[in-house]
Order: sequence, then structure tokens, then C-alpha cells
Amino acid sequence: MVKLLIWVFPIFLIISVPVAQAMLGATGIALWANGKPMAVMAQRLYSPTQSFPMLAIPFFILAGNLMMSGKFGEYLVNIAKLFVGRFKGGLAQVSIVGSVMFGGVSGSAVADASALGNALIPVQRREGYPAGFAAAVNASSSTVSVLIPPSIPLILYGLVSNTSIIDLFVAGIVPGVMLGIGMFSAVYFVSKKLNLPTAELPGGFRAYKSQLWHALPALAMPVFVIGTLRFGVATPTEVSVMAVAYALLVSGGIYRDLKLKDIWRAMIDTGVMTGAVMVIIMASNVIQWILTAERTPETLAMWVTSALSEPWMVIMAMNIIMLIVGTFLDLPAAVLLLGPLFVTIANAIGLDLVQLGLMMVVNLAIGLYTPPVGTTLFISAAIAQTSIGSVVRALFPFYAVGIVVLLLISYLPFLTIY
Repeated sequence: MVKLLIWVFPIFLIISVPVAQAMLGATGIALWANGKPMAVMAQRLYSPTQSFPMLAIPFFILAGNLMMSGKFGEYLVNIAKLFVGRFKGGLAQVSIVGSVMFGGVSGSAVADASALGNALIPVQRREGYPAGFAAAVNASSSTVSVLIPPSIPLILYGLVSNTSIIDLFVAGIVPGVMLGIGMFSAVYFVSKKLNLPTAELPGGFRAYKSQLWHALPALAMPVFVIGTLRFGVATPTEVSVMAVAYALLVSGGIYRDLKLKDIWRAMIDTGVMTGAVMVIIMASNVIQWILTAERTPETLAMWVTSALSEPWMVIMAMNIIMLIVGTFLDLPAAVLLLGPLFVTIANAIGLDLVQLGLMMVVNLAIGLYTPPVGTTLFISAAIAQTSIGSVVRALFPFYAVGIVVLLLISYLPFLTIY
């Protein structure tokens, strides 16, 4: 079954079948060709939807949508300008700092790329920024969101690998900050070369301190999430529900810009995003059942450990595979497909599963702004109204930053294990 699955699934992707439907089609053909009852597929599709920890995903998404429905986005941009607007390429630096702050609210790179891209890229174009460079900064910096808690990909990895989501959230902070600092440095040097303008706010802190105080409750979201989880106050699912209540309190009680229509729109958007993720989760569960039934993870682990004698070589091979897969599959699908396979290999070589989770998310995040299937790349290019080629050419410094951070967390465990 696995051999047929390996052949059919890529064919569906090549002919532009959506990922979830490609998974379902490939598994259906594999089961039918091997005489397995199709009822198995229905059972395996249904079972992951009954997971209590899985409820954390829609609630964290809803909390982010509620928080971003009002003036918080405007406050966030202005705060970023206060801190980094005085540097060369100030608006590009704002995009990076904004992504670090936005990640603590949304946990979604796609939401980050859309929200901050629409807010900043048109302004950058008017200020004389090259369209390709503006889109490149937005496409790459938005991936910081998948490392800063609450991170949807880290939740998915925790579920498929039986790894503590709390430990993953805490471990994601340092790599997220490292990515942010690396991209900040890349933007600074490119901006000096292109002689891009600064973006200082008139009046400075005194003129905008009220917005800073207004934004602090929303920016405290990741602190609230990590603190509540770390001290054992609640489970990740319970914290996600508390995050929704917190978002309602901040947006409705402090900002006072949350209307019923905003709540309704946030719920609709959450339903759409959750539906897209859940279909992939359901389809991947059938594939995982097939892989487990044929003992594919164990066979792969034995082959890899015998072919590659040193653990560092195994880690390098895993990174290369994840980088390649990440350019063809969206992040949630890749996490769900590769997670069970690589967990077995990691256990065989003694690699900590928290470290593996961060390696996987950073790898696959690079794929989000790499062709041929780069979600944040396409979003940013569309907003900037420029070609994919011009964006990719401007992305090379950011690819370098991503690879350096990836290698550091792959071979320096203390960066991700606490």
C-alpha cells in the first residue's frame, strides 16, 4: 500500500489537486487496490475529530481573530515604528518586529502575511521600496509567527508526536527571537545598500504613548498563555478557551471597538481556517494508519541508522528531506505526514522530540516562502503586485538567515531544551 501511496499522492499534487483531497484520493486508491474495506477510511477520518486537545486549535485561532478585528493592528504598527522606525529601511524593520508581536496573538504565518502585508507593503511602495524586497520581507518575517506561542504548527506536532505542548511553546521562543534578529540584521544591511528611508513617527514616544499602553494588554497574550501553561493552571485546551475570553475582554472592554458583526466575522474566519486544517488532519490520519500497519516508520528508522553511521548525518538528512517537502506541501500537512516518521528516527538516534519539533517547524516555515508552493510568498507577491521571480531574488538573504538558525537549533540542543 505504501508504495502505491508514494506514487499516487505526488501525481495528484502535480495536477493541482488540493492537498487534503490528494491525501484522500491517494489513500482511497491504495486501500481499494489492496482489497482493504473502505469502511476503514471512514473510521480513520472520524477518529481524530474526537480529540479534546485538538480543540485548542480553533480557540487559539478565534482569539487571534478577535484581537485583530479592531484597532490593535494599527497600534501594533505604530509601536513597531516607535522602536525600529529610526533604522534604515524602517518600514521593513516594522514588518519584522510586527511579526514577532503578531505571532504572540495569532500563531499563524498566513494570517500574519495577510494582515501586516496589507498594512505595510502599499506604504513601502509609496516610500520607494522595491516591490520585490517589500514582498520578500513580509513573506519571510511572517513565518516567525509559527514559533512564537501560541503556535498552531507546534500544537499539531505535539499531538502527532505525544510531546508536551507546553515544552514546545517555551522552546519556540528562542528560535523565534533568533529568526527575528537575523532578519532584522539582513534588512538593515540591504536597506543601507539600497539607501531606503527611515520611518520615524512624528512626536515620538510622547505622541504615541497612549497607543503603547493600549496595546500592552494584547501583547501580553503570549505571556498569559505561557505563564498559565508553565505553572499548571490549565491544559492547552483550557488555556485556548481562556485566551478567547481574554481577547473578548481586551477588545470589548479596553479597546471598545469590538462589535457584534466583528465577532460574527471572526467566528466565520475561524470556521474556515479550522475546516481547512481539520480536513488535512483527518486525511493524514488515514495515511498514518497505513504507514503504521506496514511498519514503515520502524523500517525507515532501521535503514537510515544503518546507512548513516553518525547521528549528525541523520539530522542533516532529516533537514534536507524536510526542506524539500516543505517546498511542495503546506506546513500543517507536512507536519502531520512527516511527524510520525521522524519521531521514530529521532528516538533511534537519541534526538530530543522537542528539538525535533522546532527543527521541523523552522524547516517547513522556510518552505512557506519558497517556490513552487509557498503560501506566504504568493500572498506577499499578490499584495505587492509583483512577480514571484522578483520576490525570490530578494529573498536570498532571508533564506541564509533561516538556514543558519535551522543549523543552530539542529546541533545546539540547549537552544530548544530547558
